[in-house]
Amino acid sequence: MIRRLIVFATMMVVAFAFVSPLHAQEAAAGSGNPEVIRWSIITAGFALAIAAAFGALGQGRAVGAAVEGIARNPSAAGEIRGNLILGLVLIESLVIYVLLISLILFFVKPFPA
Repeated sequence: MIRRLIVFATMMVVAFAFVSPLHAQEAAAGSGNPEVIRWSIITAGFALAIAAAFGALGQGRAVGAAVEGIARNPSAAGEIRGNLILGLVLIESLVIYVLLISLILFFVKPFPA
């Protein structure tokens, strides 16, 4: 199941690479190097896709392990739940940091002329 999900995620990343804004309209004159702008957008897109995919896989594994732990030892449910929520918050924060970096790469002009 996980192998199929990884293969699907990889195929989606490759598919999105073909529809990336490589052939978009040229940037206005004096707005910087268009090649650098293109690669910053592509890099931001790949970084966000990879972070979201592996963040979701990590969250799924964490929830699965927590449910299995609670099923094996119901008396430890409160402690497991607290640790699960803390772990999920940390995993999601990494994805949000990548989103922030991607938005910076999208909207800040790299190397202004």
